[in-house]
Amino acid sequence: MINWQANVYPKQFSGVKCRKRQKINPPLVLTIGFIVLIMLGSGLLMLPMASTQPISWLDALFTATSAVTVTGLVVIDTGTDLTVFGQSVVMLLIQIGGIGFMTVAVISILSLGKTLGLQQRLLASRAFDTNDLTSVIKVAKYVLVYSLVIESVAFCLLFISWFDDYGALKSAYHSLFYTISAFNNAGFALSGDSLSAFKGDITVNVVITALFIIGGLGFTVLIDIYKQKRWSLLSTNTRLVLIATLVLNCIAFILIFFFEHANPATLAPLSTSEQILTAWFQAVTPRTAGFNTLPIDGLSQDSTLLTMLLMVIGGGSVSTASGIKLGTFVILILAMRSYLKQQTTVTVFNRQLSDKLVIKALSVMILYLFIAFTCIMIITKLEQGSLLDITFEAISALSTVGLSRGITGDLSAPSQLIIILLMLIGRVGPLTFAYCFARQHSQPLTYPTTSIQIG
Repeated sequence: MINWQANVYPKQFSGVKCRKRQKINPPLVLTIGFIVLIMLGSGLLMLPMASTQPISWLDALFTATSAVTVTGLVVIDTGTDLTVFGQSVVMLLIQIGGIGFMTVAVISILSLGKTLGLQQRLLASRAFDTNDLTSVIKVAKYVLVYSLVIESVAFCLLFISWFDDYGALKSAYHSLFYTISAFNNAGFALSGDSLSAFKGDITVNVVITALFIIGGLGFTVLIDIYKQKRWSLLSTNTRLVLIATLVLNCIAFILIFFFEHANPATLAPLSTSEQILTAWFQAVTPRTAGFNTLPIDGLSQDSTLLTMLLMVIGGGSVSTASGIKLGTFVILILAMRSYLKQQTTVTVFNRQLSDKLVIKALSVMILYLFIAFTCIMIITKLEQGSLLDITFEAISALSTVGLSRGITGDLSAPSQLIIILLMLIGRVGPLTFAYCFARQHSQPLTYPTTSIQIG
């Protein structure tokens, strides 16, 4: 792990000179960076040319936060309340927030013909979740290139699909907006009912779900797949994410179809082919995509509970998705399996996971639950709404999903501010957010062991 609070850095690292020796807190800098981007976005959305009618500062702040954190929760209608300029601002915020402003910063610095200093590499390495300071430039370039290539292909497919219905200009604009929103797992839509009008459209369903599934895998996984090209050569992390994604999506699809096929408010009125497409879409979208082709408040309690679980799990690390992250969830499952088998180590694919990694996964889960339930209790005290609706809203915000049971716009100003905070924490990560306030201490003395009864 990188020593984020280190006072002493080497004078030279890979040809990069370090002018000053000073402390640096990458988690705090990254969090502040997101806040600055949100403030800039809020200012742009407050401009008269950004909306069809004046919006409040809170609406602008909420929308900018939702866009930068690629969440998708809205208090105004993106398609009708914002002008083309305002929607373009939202698209730009989504793109920067999705691929990471550190990626944009690194590419911008290189475009100006400058080099990255050691502290800049430390910040970038934290954003890319890597300990290799020499690889951050390559990773940034890969992230940008992959994003543009994948989005370009999806744009062309959607453009062709919508051309007959919308015409050249409108189909191009819609294709661009939904491509950026889907790949970055944002969930913003130009229609108040999201993508419900396309529940039977095979092209739209396949392209949109493919976009947010690929975006949710993680850029490190995509880079590894591109470089290795063979399953046996893929890293343990890549194989784990791919298998877990496939298994989780298939299980969720089967359960959603089983729970909803007889529900008159969701799948029952649809044809068999539409039921399959819609069940698939609803099964994969909670992994922080935020789009929906079914009314979320019409889902059965079984599906609602499953959706919340999927939102908590989220996508892969260093991706456009959030949640506790798929790797965290799998590590916790593996740790439980090892304990039940009375094994002394946690293993996967004939590899042993370090105790530090298991503790980190446990810390992420505990922090997530603590933050979620604290905010749920506060919002429940402030609002008169259903506990289920409030819990769903809070988890959706913290997991940066964007699905809602329809209460977002009805929340009071204090509750909306809490949702804004949850979206920010969810994007930077609960553990990273906690690091902003943590102080690093020297290694404590070793104490005698003791035992506490658990279970």
